[in-house]
Amino acid sequence: MPAGQGGEPPEGVRLTPAEWGMWQAFRNGSTHDLRSRNPVQDDPVGQYRWGPERSVRGRIVALLLLDGPPAQPGRVSALKLSGVYITGTLDLSGGTVKPYVELTGCRFQNEVLLPECNFTTLRMVDCSIPRLEAARLTTEGDLHLPRCTVRAGIRLTDAHIGTDLLLHQLTVHQDRKGRSISADGMTVGQDLQAEMMESYGEMSLRGAQIGVSLSLRGSRLSNPYGRRALNAPQLTVERSLYMTAAGLSSTPIADSLGTTPPYGITPVQGTRIQHFVCEGGIRLDDGRIGDAVDFYQARFLMEPGQEVSLRRIQTPELRFLGERPRAGRVVLSGAKIVNLVDRSTSWPGPGGLAMAGFAYETLIPRGPFPLARRLEWVAAATPEYAPEPYEQLAAALRASGEDADARAVLLAKQRRRRETLPAAGKAWGYLQDWTVAYGYKPGRATLWMGVLWALGAFLFDRNPPAELRQGESPHWNAALYALDLLMPVIDLGQDNFWKPEGRFQWAASALIVLGWILATSVAAGASRLLRRS
Repeated sequence: MPAGQGGEPPEGVRLTPAEWGMWQAFRNGSTHDLRSRNPVQDDPVGQYRWGPERSVRGRIVALLLLDGPPAQPGRVSALKLSGVYITGTLDLSGGTVKPYVELTGCRFQNEVLLPECNFTTLRMVDCSIPRLEAARLTTEGDLHLPRCTVRAGIRLTDAHIGTDLLLHQLTVHQDRKGRSISADGMTVGQDLQAEMMESYGEMSLRGAQIGVSLSLRGSRLSNPYGRRALNAPQLTVERSLYMTAAGLSSTPIADSLGTTPPYGITPVQGTRIQHFVCEGGIRLDDGRIGDAVDFYQARFLMEPGQEVSLRRIQTPELRFLGERPRAGRVVLSGAKIVNLVDRSTSWPGPGGLAMAGFAYETLIPRGPFPLARRLEWVAAATPEYAPEPYEQLAAALRASGEDADARAVLLAKQRRRRETLPAAGKAWGYLQDWTVAYGYKPGRATLWMGVLWALGAFLFDRNPPAELRQGESPHWNAALYALDLLMPVIDLGQDNFWKPEGRFQWAASALIVLGWILATSVAAGASRLLRRS
């Protein structure tokens, strides 16, 4: 139903005084403000009733946006409403909206229907909306929903936002399927900023693509009785994903404050910082994050069976600096990270961590993180022995020039492996450990050789053996004889000319056997070091 000539409403359409004021404000691009200036009465989520003097019909709003009157000469038409009650259903499904739209402090009677709709820019600020249905919505510019309250979920499946999606301090409750925000397949040209948002239900971003950064600083995602509070497998973020605290000047939040006036955010009154809190699991499997995933001061409140799942995620930097989860698991299986920035107090204990196939290049601990705690970190992730986490840790330490710590990690790996062996293997393992520490402490073999040499030299100096062939033996030297017995392969020309008897024959045989054991252990250890296992 097109508007009449001269900017009048179409024939047969009767406008109320509130709608007539909106009609004229649309033509000259001004704001139609119906607020009472009483904060209690103007609260869109409050209990105060808004009467006909503040009400406009959703179908009249749709008429203005889809086929409205021409602008006044020298003006640009725009729909700017403040403190207005929109009755009925605002249905713009499949339409193309060219005017600029900004609704501030408005209340909607029914759901807002925007599926397959095209906008330039859409801003709804501090509004009360029963539900927002906007699958396959397209905007050339921004979509803003800061400080809005949505009682039955938002659907943005396969939506395309040209620049920024702003959800600061949004409060959104779940729909009938338990989802607060359904945005699978959504693309955002620049930033998705959802700082200090409150989401009650599952926030689904499966396969979403964010052109710059995704910020959930200071937000609360709550779905304690569902499996996940955030379900975002195959998420692509070109720069960084922030699930951090908000409000500290030393945190990156300072970079984003005030970027979209006048919709900046502030911490909750009386607090200096507001944590990112997640009640329920997080799934970021197979995600591709261009710069970093940041969990600075994050709180994960999970039930048994819930997970912070980062399976096969790829990012240059993971900042795992949140509070230690008291339940649930952190899963890093198959993840590929360049820099792992972490704190010893952030990781869960035994049974709460899995990282099979987790690859990282550099460890950047924040605060004390001694090697003993790092080995506990690996042990927590491997309730059953697996060599890969130990080898990965040793490789990262060696790359940082900490060769001694790398050898200590590999020694811990061998000791852990020993517990999985049968009795004979365990016995051989203990022997290698006591003698040369599996070859990772070769100095210990030198000490044992020295002790055995001294004992052998003392024993045979007091009790020289008989000659095998009279007149052919070299000059007797107990020290050289004992050393010749201990050194396998190398012949010092002593043991073939003398014949110990009785218990001294047993002593000579013991030196030969112990020499072979020490030499074999040293060779095995040297081989491992050469392979840089």
